[in-house]
Amino acid sequence: MKIVSWNVNGLRAVMRKGDWAWVATSSAHLVCLQEIKSYETQIIHDYPDSLDGYHTYFHSAERAGYSGVLSLAAYPPDEVIFGLGESRFDVEGRALLTRFGDIWVINVYVPNGKRDHSRVGYKLEFYDLLLRKAQQIVKEGEGVVICGDINTAHQEIDLTHPKENENTTGFLPEERAWISRFIEEGFHDVYRERYPERVQYTWWSYQTRARDRNVGWRLDYFLVSENLLPRVKKVEIFDQVMGSDHCPIGLEID
Repeated sequence: MKIVSWNVNGLRAVMRKGDWAWVATSSAHLVCLQEIKSYETQIIHDYPDSLDGYHTYFHSAERAGYSGVLSLAAYPPDEVIFGLGESRFDVEGRALLTRFGDIWVINVYVPNGKRDHSRVGYKLEFYDLLLRKAQQIVKEGEGVVICGDINTAHQEIDLTHPKENENTTGFLPEERAWISRFIEEGFHDVYRERYPERVQYTWWSYQTRARDRNVGWRLDYFLVSENLLPRVKKVEIFDQVMGSDHCPIGLEID
């Protein structure tokens, strides 16, 4: 099974710019998108053939032009759950769960803590709910792949200027501690485990043309439960793919 995850920062924008064509070439069995900023009716109206060949599962935010996740499956999942079960997160379209056999894939768009840190508490509470949901699935004997925009760089290697960003949301000590918590609880950051010294990013600020200089952050992850770790074959970052301020990431798992 090949999974691709991508924060598209506006699905219609990616389609309009032509970068959506890359998804078809990826040969992914499951495509998990974040920050789609659109409703299913808008995609069907504006780009009627764009999702042909996929089983589509939208979990859009109630607020127009904001947040939202979408999972596209080459074959139908055995089960689908929209949201994590708390309305304060689910109204923002933050999570979508699909089950394929004994594997649950949780497509997540973790909240941003905001420059003034006004949403850091909300973000940390989302991490807590996400972890509890993933733990519950594992206790029931199934495996979990959490994928998407986790919105925190875990280690200094995961961003270009760690010292300068110690008080910036996305690299705050309390945010980084939550990534450590997931790992301590048995959810493996498989990219960093396989490439402990590789410097590679998944997000670059539009405002400063940071991508041209590769001044970036690794904010997009696959967190894989312990019971699935032996089945992971490949993990990669497709940092050559354009169209968004994030790039896609990929995982191959038996």
